[in-house]
Amino acid sequence: MSAAPGWHRALLVVGTLLMILGAIDPLEGSLVILPGVVMVALGAFFGGSRHTRMLAWAAALTAIGVVMLFALSARGGIGGPNGLPWWTGILLLPYPAGWIMGLVGAFLRFRELRKV
Repeated sequence: MSAAPGWHRALLVVGTLLMILGAIDPLEGSLVILPGVVMVALGAFFGGSRHTRMLAWAAALTAIGVVMLFALSARGGIGGPNGLPWWTGILLLPYPAGWIMGLVGAFLRFRELRKV
């Protein structure tokens, strides 16, 4: 599947920038990181990349992690007298895993575009 020339590259560049800028503050930045990962995945899909599956997984993991982040925050956070036990922090691991996968996938996609 191929989109108009340049659109998949624009999605890749803008999505990567959003992922990097959102990392400044991981809680509020999650609302920027998630669309960034999705944009990179869509750019790979429309560009016919062989890394589309990995980026789709990155988007799914990031989405699950962001939902858990806000769910745990709504319940009072982790630790402290009113918070949840420390072990519940393991539920947040899909968020950084998806973000890292998204950055690696974006890097691989940039390399793939340079070779073409």
